[in-house]
Amino acid sequence: MLSRPEGADTPARAGILYYLVPDIGAAHAALLDRGVVFVQAPQLVARLPDHELWLALCRDSEDNLLALMSEVRPPSP
Repeated sequence: MLSRPEGADTPARAGILYYLVPDIGAAHAALLDRGVVFVQAPQLVARLPDHELWLALCRDSEDNLLALMSEVRPPSP
């Protein structure tokens, strides 16, 4: 469980917890089948020299933002 920031006037904001998954499409589909509602479907967020970075965002039962993250490497020639 992640705790909320302390203080009456502090907004209830926490950082994002990232889960590195080998196949973001499969992980996204499996979580959708279990009823997880995604804020953002998997999408490409960065093209790097040796891989692409993909993210998908959802919220947990306490409204914390969670992200699936996958480093997709191009097929070998």
